[in-house]
Amino acid sequence: MSDYLTPKERERYLRERSPQAESLIKSLQNCDRRHFLKITGKFAALAAAASVIQPHTFQLVNVANAQPAPVPGLAPDVNFRFAYISDSHLFARGMTHRFAKALLKAVDDVNALDPQPDFILYGGDLAQLGRADELALGQQILKGLRAPVKMMVGEHDWYLDMGAKWREMFGQDVYAFDHKGVHFVVLNSVVEKDFWTAKGYTPEQRMNIVAGLDDGRQSRFEVGEEQRDWLAKDLAKVDKKTPVIVFSHSPLYKYYENWNFWTADADEVQALLFPFETVTVLHGHTHQLLTNRIKNISFHGMLSTAWPWPYAPTGLPEYTVQMFRADPFNQFDGLGNGTADVLKAGGVDKSYRLWDRNPRTVKYADLAADKLTGPRGKAGPSY
Repeated sequence: MSDYLTPKERERYLRERSPQAESLIKSLQNCDRRHFLKITGKFAALAAAASVIQPHTFQLVNVANAQPAPVPGLAPDVNFRFAYISDSHLFARGMTHRFAKALLKAVDDVNALDPQPDFILYGGDLAQLGRADELALGQQILKGLRAPVKMMVGEHDWYLDMGAKWREMFGQDVYAFDHKGVHFVVLNSVVEKDFWTAKGYTPEQRMNIVAGLDDGRQSRFEVGEEQRDWLAKDLAKVDKKTPVIVFSHSPLYKYYENWNFWTADADEVQALLFPFETVTVLHGHTHQLLTNRIKNISFHGMLSTAWPWPYAPTGLPEYTVQMFRADPFNQFDGLGNGTADVLKAGGVDKSYRLWDRNPRTVKYADLAADKLTGPRGKAGPSY
């Protein structure tokens, strides 16, 4: 269609539609918002120029089956994307320490994503020993991220001063928010029963005990009764068809107790989530590719930027496609960050962006249909 028509030609064009015009009109069926506005704007301009309608009038239009426009750069079935960085375990040794360099690398990776994620989850254990200078270093590095950051606490951030400095710097450790039709919940899943007071441990001793992977003096992680009550009240306000995504530092199931890859009251938390149609849990702490599904709940681990843990000797969820043991002479092997594509249908496609290996994406459709091949399955790939 020419943009250089006389008024008479424009009027005739509007009254006697060409096959091209008919095709454009038919294309409005099942169109998205962007296409609808493009086509109707073109016809409105022609009509106004031909004085068929006045430029300042508008007419109500009934659009059948109009769908939200796809997000540029994302698959058509994706509602939005968020990214994650987790488990950096920073020491207060400046930007030249390898853990700080790794976190800087993760920030650069996420900033290079196109399109940018709607937000970034930091998955806990920003510090190694909960010190104010460790947390401050992490805060300084995370300020370099382009997208907004949602913070979650880990045990390494908490047990020096019971989270006082972390809360001062980052806000509440337990909260909820809504984003584009999805309800998000952030939990503090690293609550421990008091093992230190009766023993007379100092804050530093308490922190060092909790920082040990298999120190039997500490308690098992839990969400705790107070948070479970809060969660029940929060979820009571949410429609059961609304997708729910939960962030917890420890896995919200029972993987391996001796390493505290475990949440003691996971069954009780899961019971609060079972009534919802689609639930996804993302957790840190385990530093590895990890996938599980229990009824309607999908679980995904997050990679660390500091070091990878080996898989536990027992308890590995059968849905997990394992990655090979990391090369001890390669400081970035088995590490990385990742993204989560939240689907319009409510599920999540979870991507592991490993720095020195091929990326790995766990598709919601495969997990829900029980198509993943894990350690008990048939010769699934490893990463």
